[in-house]
Amino acid sequence: MSETLVIEEALVKEILQMKDVIPAVETAFRERGHGNVEMPPKMYIMYPTGDLRVMPAYLKNLKQSGLKAVTVFPNNPKEKNLPTVLATVILVDVDSGVPLAVMGGSWLTAMRTGAAGAIATKHLAKKGAKNIAFIGTGMQAHTQLMAHKEVMKIEKVYAVDANPESAQKFVEFAKSLGFQAEVADGARACADSDVLITTTPVHQPVVKKEWIHPGMHINAIGADAPGKEELEPEILTRAKIVIDDWEQASHSGEINVPISKKMISREDIAAELGDIVAGKKKGRQNDADVTVFDSTGLGIQDIVTASIVLEKAKAQNRGIKVKLATL
Repeated sequence: MSETLVIEEALVKEILQMKDVIPAVETAFRERGHGNVEMPPKMYIMYPTGDLRVMPAYLKNLKQSGLKAVTVFPNNPKEKNLPTVLATVILVDVDSGVPLAVMGGSWLTAMRTGAAGAIATKHLAKKGAKNIAFIGTGMQAHTQLMAHKEVMKIEKVYAVDANPESAQKFVEFAKSLGFQAEVADGARACADSDVLITTTPVHQPVVKKEWIHPGMHINAIGADAPGKEELEPEILTRAKIVIDDWEQASHSGEINVPISKKMISREDIAAELGDIVAGKKKGRQNDADVTVFDSTGLGIQDIVTASIVLEKAKAQNRGIKVKLATL
């Protein structure tokens, strides 16, 4: 069979469920921890107002492979009425090279990133964690909350955003999921929270060191390019730092600026998340630890999530069949 299934973004969003994405992404991290994947670091092309990233990956045991091409243009929502992140995923048959599917990857990206954050929280947050704060309340905050709903018994959600309207919309979303929620400032939100999730695109830290208390877990999601940082670097100097990938994190993750300033080094990184999921390294050691997960996003997350979409679309006989691999 040399047919390729084209799956539009709307169909991806319709059929992709977080309860399916989390175990798939956790499996991807486990496979990475056991050394069963090929995944070069992200490749970047920089434009005047955004960038293009290409992310290939191959999970050997799952026989799943392909790549994602993703653009990040922060001004899109205001200037062009488009999402900040636009992505396309191509899945490839590992036996023939035939493209199995081409699909919209923007919602897929948001979902797999949310899943990765929840997996980190599962392994790194203290037992009984119940209150969660969000600094940055855009789309990624929504999928982070959707994912954390699957791994935490959440009691209270705090929303912090420079845009009051965005923060209020996020509060309403949290309430629609059955949670107590309120808009707060950063200090108030952090003081009462066990888990902090940051999803901002800033180049100057928005989380102050005095806001962070013993036992807190932080998912630092927003830093995804050189020069970006959300946390005051002193937070990292006293935290147990877990990353998804050294090459990506040191280049463009939350640790990239403190690394460049020699405030921390590779020796200060406690583990990669894949090693913890695979059982090769330990996660949280005690309730007083401050833990930080530096999430840059891995191609393996995209491939396992896209594979769910493909299987569901095929089972429902949906998508558009085209022949891309003919002479």
